[in-house]
Amino acid sequence: MMKTVIVDKIASITQALNLGHELRIATTDIPCEEGVVLVAEVLTNKSTYNTLELTSGRMAKLSKGDVIVGALGHRQALFGYSGHLPKSIKEGDVIQLLNIGGVLGAVDSVNPEKGRPFDVRVLGVVLTFPYLGERIGVPARVGYQQLDLNTRLDTRGVPVVALAGTCMESGKTAAACAIVSRMRHRGLKIHAFKATGVSLRRDILAMEDAGARRTMIFTDLGVVTTTAQNGPAITRALLTEMARGEPDLMIFELGDGLLGAYGVEAILSAPDIRAALTSVVLSANDPVAAWGGVKLLRERFGIEPAVVTGKATDNAVGVNIIREQFGVPAFNSITDGAALGDCVIESLGLGARAAKIE
Repeated sequence: MMKTVIVDKIASITQALNLGHELRIATTDIPCEEGVVLVAEVLTNKSTYNTLELTSGRMAKLSKGDVIVGALGHRQALFGYSGHLPKSIKEGDVIQLLNIGGVLGAVDSVNPEKGRPFDVRVLGVVLTFPYLGERIGVPARVGYQQLDLNTRLDTRGVPVVALAGTCMESGKTAAACAIVSRMRHRGLKIHAFKATGVSLRRDILAMEDAGARRTMIFTDLGVVTTTAQNGPAITRALLTEMARGEPDLMIFELGDGLLGAYGVEAILSAPDIRAALTSVVLSANDPVAAWGGVKLLRERFGIEPAVVTGKATDNAVGVNIIREQFGVPAFNSITDGAALGDCVIESLGLGARAAKIE
């Protein structure tokens, strides 16, 4: 059955579809697959973690009764919710909003600080009409294009910076923005993307604000949540695509941590991707995490980090420990962002090309 609904808020996960607020939906034969776009009614209220990132990038507060658009997926976040894709889905089913980007699924585990996620009632699947002159509706899916798992890597010789962290919320995006900002000030053209995690555009929007000329995220390839199975292919596809347009360098964030469920280990273990990395920046929460992160990079992946940043460098104590005990440069992205950026520029061999700033 097909009907028209008016929706209140459209999650950023669906950005590629350019949806309006009046949508046609099907209430039967709903595919239960990652990336399928649903309309749902919010059934509960929350006082924390209660916003939805819209396609505009703005954060909108959700309330009971709101009709929203999101997409099916799963999530396994250390400091957030863990949830899975249901085995089937039908009109009237109650599932949960697993993240603020609009991922919908069945919750498995709750973070006490964020409370239970919003419960939502499925109203139907959004339909698109791709056949010219015909009113044949097709279930909508996220992304500008679908990921080719056999994609080949071609960086066109563009230097590549990867930002890895010891876990989520270790300061990767803040570091990326500080580095991008310094590079822009020194006259370099930067393309930036996010390779792993759960769909949310906030981080790449921050990189745009810092000065990245072009940005992408794995969601643009039709992926809601990255895994060890698709992470390497996503990274190859995004590196190949972002190398177009003659940037001076590419910088990308590996969401989550070196040990996690989103595919970071698989990416760094891929020989072709590892060979394409010119510089790797490690973000760590504390000196012990920095020690473990440096050890993992060196011993498991054969990667020498160019610099350590993150909360472990919030004052001179952590900086000195990292420099003296690990033999790795360390700079804080907030208090010493320019020096962090300069360190990365030198690690890329771009010091002569970048403008000098006193």
